[in-house]
Amino acid sequence: MGRGPAVKAQTEADVCLVLEGTYPFVAGGVSHWTHELMLAQPDLRFHLVCLVAPNADLTPRYSVPPNVSGITTIEVGRPPEGCCQVRCVRELFERLEAPLRKLFSGGGLDAVKEVLQQLGSHRGRLGKAVLLDSAEAWQVLLRLYHRAYHESAFLDYFWTWRMILSGFYSIALADVPPARVYHPLSTGYAGLFAVRARLVTGRPVLLTEHGIYTNERRIEIALADWLYQAPCSGLRLQKPAGDLKDMWMEAFTCYSRACYEAASRILTLYGGNQQFQLEDGADASKLGIIPNGVDYNRFSALQPAEGERPPAVALIGRVVPVKDVKTYIRAIAILRELVPDVRALVLGPTEEDPQYFAECQALVNHLALQGCFTFAGRVPVAEHLPRLDVVVLTSISEAQPLVVLEAGAAGIPSVVTDVGACREMIHGDSREKLPLRAGGEVTPLANPTATAMAIARLLKNRPYRENAGQVMRERVRAYYNKPELDRAYRQLYKEWCAAGPLPPLPEAG
Repeated sequence: MGRGPAVKAQTEADVCLVLEGTYPFVAGGVSHWTHELMLAQPDLRFHLVCLVAPNADLTPRYSVPPNVSGITTIEVGRPPEGCCQVRCVRELFERLEAPLRKLFSGGGLDAVKEVLQQLGSHRGRLGKAVLLDSAEAWQVLLRLYHRAYHESAFLDYFWTWRMILSGFYSIALADVPPARVYHPLSTGYAGLFAVRARLVTGRPVLLTEHGIYTNERRIEIALADWLYQAPCSGLRLQKPAGDLKDMWMEAFTCYSRACYEAASRILTLYGGNQQFQLEDGADASKLGIIPNGVDYNRFSALQPAEGERPPAVALIGRVVPVKDVKTYIRAIAILRELVPDVRALVLGPTEEDPQYFAECQALVNHLALQGCFTFAGRVPVAEHLPRLDVVVLTSISEAQPLVVLEAGAAGIPSVVTDVGACREMIHGDSREKLPLRAGGEVTPLANPTATAMAIARLLKNRPYRENAGQVMRERVRAYYNKPELDRAYRQLYKEWCAAGPLPPLPEAG
């Protein structure tokens, strides 16, 4: 199952990268990391499995490297239609009901494996017609509703069930391209696909988590006004029997646990993520850290632009809610009272969430910032860095943002929110035997005043700003230089590509 032709004839790849909502169709930090990873391993053949939303814009944002042997796109939430009838369908659903229930009640590899095993017995015939639209599917839906979610509105439950299972089945029924190693860059649907690849091929799975997928989904689901949540009734002390937001989170938690169990190695960018991985069921013996890295020689060669100019700051990133661009805009309105000639930019694509971009534009106009604030769109960041004094991140969720490292290599300090690895990039971590001091400032989330004051301290105190920039330059050189980190992935790929068939995963149940 896939949409769009393969780039080249499909042959066994060395590494199959499993990408959810990123490269090569969406620009951003993970996509940039993916592109650079493949360029750094020119002797390996990569196949890309790209998980996209139905009817997503598949215009490439990157020129795919020549060592990509093929691309498969899978529309998450759009399983194949399949046959209208299959043999023994009632018996199939009798076997499916228990593992489906586990998907929404804290299951893991056992639940996913049981469902995949049952679907595999009807390979090539199953699809939406039987799994979602049949009378037998309807009866399972009714039984599970009355069992655990009867306090939710049935119509909301129906569509929640249908959406979750449409996503699951679109992955479970997709073709798996041959590869020697499967490398998902998140859990979630990408992790679910990797579990299936491990079961089908017996080849190893290496997982790299930039951010923790389940944490990011918790934020999105908590803020989603399109998801029904049962209202609190009176002074009841117990939570309602079933909550549809919980149903979504149980499914994503199940996929993450299954991926952790199936993976041979579980990598992340910084130590803080590992505690979340352990809490979600990862085996401590599988954990490892390979941080982000940037081309230090390239960015350290950038020189500040000559001549007089107003002080300039920039948020570098996509204009989407998770970057909390509105807090940045409000901070600039406060900053302008302290540094009247400041110039503020947003360097990053604006088309991913048009409604949010329009709201940000309206906020700029409301605060009368038109004369000092610019949305520059998608631009070469390296060309703008020499004209910047401070880089700002107001994100509510990050992993280890490359823009802070790129700016740091160029000698530019950053003001960042206290998320992901931002604090350790600014203040250093346990690797620094002799701490290098601060390379900028860390602020609380969603706090325009704190953000504005931090930027002002750097802009109004040139020795402080230059010292912070030099600290960041040295920290990036010592701990985040990309060639060293590329070698770590090269060694992992070499080790696991050479591995023979792995033993079967533990039996379900």
